[in-house]
Amino acid sequence: MSTVNWLIAALSVYVIGAFVSLCFSRREQASVNIAGVSGMIGGALGMAAVAPVLASNETAFALFQTPFAFAPYSIRIDGLAAFMVCVISLLVIVTSLYSFAYVREYKGKGAGSMGFFMNLFIASMIALVTADNAFFFLVFFEMMSLASYFLVLTEQDENATNAGLLYFFIAHAGSVLIMIAFFIFYCYAGSFEFSAFRQTELSPALSFTVFILAFLGFGAKAGMIPLHGWLPKAHPAAPSHASALMSGVMVKIGIFGIIKVGIDLLGAENLWFGVIVLAFGAVSSVLGVLYALAEHDIKRLLAYHTVENVGIIMMGVGVGMIGIAVKNPVLAVVGLLGGLYHLLNHAVFKGLLFLGAGSIMYRLYTKDMDKMGGLSKLMPYTALTFLIGTMAISALPPFNGFVSEWFTYQSLFGLSQHGNIVLKIAGPAAIIMLALTGALAALCFVKVYGISFGGAPRSEVAANAREVPLPMVVAMALLAILCVLLGIGASVVTPIIAGISTALSGAESFALAENGIVVSDSAPYTALSMPMITIMLIAFIAVPFAYYAMTKGHRLADRAKGNPWACGYAYESDMAISAGGFTRPLRIMFKPLYTIRKTFDPAPLGQKAINGAIKGATEAEPFWEEKVTMPIARFIPWIADRIRWLQGGDFRVYCLYFVIALVALLAVAATM
Repeated sequence: MSTVNWLIAALSVYVIGAFVSLCFSRREQASVNIAGVSGMIGGALGMAAVAPVLASNETAFALFQTPFAFAPYSIRIDGLAAFMVCVISLLVIVTSLYSFAYVREYKGKGAGSMGFFMNLFIASMIALVTADNAFFFLVFFEMMSLASYFLVLTEQDENATNAGLLYFFIAHAGSVLIMIAFFIFYCYAGSFEFSAFRQTELSPALSFTVFILAFLGFGAKAGMIPLHGWLPKAHPAAPSHASALMSGVMVKIGIFGIIKVGIDLLGAENLWFGVIVLAFGAVSSVLGVLYALAEHDIKRLLAYHTVENVGIIMMGVGVGMIGIAVKNPVLAVVGLLGGLYHLLNHAVFKGLLFLGAGSIMYRLYTKDMDKMGGLSKLMPYTALTFLIGTMAISALPPFNGFVSEWFTYQSLFGLSQHGNIVLKIAGPAAIIMLALTGALAALCFVKVYGISFGGAPRSEVAANAREVPLPMVVAMALLAILCVLLGIGASVVTPIIAGISTALSGAESFALAENGIVVSDSAPYTALSMPMITIMLIAFIAVPFAYYAMTKGHRLADRAKGNPWACGYAYESDMAISAGGFTRPLRIMFKPLYTIRKTFDPAPLGQKAINGAIKGATEAEPFWEEKVTMPIARFIPWIADRIRWLQGGDFRVYCLYFVIALVALLAVAATM
């Protein structure tokens, strides 16, 4: 089978699985199983479809006629599209496995229909990134937004409803901006085909306008600051396996769109395209992690870290776009490599963390970290995999987050060497913000892991927790293993992503990895050997343990055991550090930035608009009923009473009516 045929097979499995799952919605467990199996099969077919493209970096194309003469359905699977399909499919396989056990908690809450929306959500994302026509791109974009909207509403409570409405409005406001950008292209290209867009030359002013419209539209979907207001509300409201997909891959559709318009369609010829993306990325990364530090809700905290990591991805993409604009191929390739590598890594470790949070909620029925504690002994597999996820997102070696952030740093160092004064300032400023982001992220996840898994249980339900079912453990273990492999195996992954970056930037290919070592090939010409770092870290940990094992016989036999000493008082759970107390100094230090979050949060404005619309509808409905509907309703019986004499019941009168009607018709015909 060809690449396109494999892709169509994957889409077919998702769609068929969605509708079969819906047919079995009353038998909820069967519906859950059907949705899970179809998700895993569709994910495997998606991986099989794009593997040849990723290996050869060639482009697959197909054109299908549709009832719409202006919009044939074009499929284009280039390196970027194949990469996105691979990331989506990878996470879909794992979350589908996780769902077999996890969705049991939603029985009686729409578990039967959840599989329908989940599979349509996945299918729309796959179809979107491979569409080569603006019309179908927008159709699939809307399908993705609507399907994910219904997933957000799964809990059907007030919080979920409010979160869903905010997400709905921001997503569709972004869609309108993207539509306008594509319509401008259409007016000059005369076609909705992206191939025609690529060949259309817009004036600098119009090109900048199109980019800004698309950047804001896709930025809203990506959750960049200040368009992030929906994200910390919608992600916690959705089921955790859906949150993993929304945070892990759906927000990356926004990044994909920025690259698609800025680089693929517009050629990134304007230097300010990249500077804008870099600036918004740097601000999003710092504010995202600062807002995460203040959270007690574990899923809201992870949602804010999505804002942070989207910012890091945008920093790499921004540097890549700057490299294209200034005709610096090394800067372009390394910047895009860092951004795309982090896109993949974030999907893996954020998916793992959301699944870990879902496992905690599965047993504790709470998202409040202050009601957790002591879970490392009671849920050891969840604790271990979650620990790997926290180290990966904190960019600690030898995990995957370290490698992608290393490439991002190298691209920023290269940017700082450029002669343009704007870039000389932008490079060091972004480096400082990325370093601050990394430090605060590590601090935040020390809090998360320590509060949630360390210490003593902080509630009765935490004290009675136990490990989650096997499918959930296996799903988390697979992502944890990937966090390790994508770090240690950087020299294998780097050439694949570098090939995509090279194709996007139009540069000549050059080696960025060999013999287990990855290099930046830009000043200051550093190199990184992840296998060597791994060996050194293992030795660093193993040597003290070996020494401990050899000398443990010399320890004192009499050792005190029992509750920790609390200054002469009996130890109480209230003495344990809380999530709020852990970060209180930082919240005081950065109080102005937290104030900005409240000031510019679009949620109150959106809620005010919703309340106004509801009030207007409430006032309009009685007016319409009293002034229009009821007068008509009263007039009909009145006129019926007036003409009732026509129905006398006399057959001869009815015959007279027929004669009058015929005469009238003949008169009309005679006058024509």
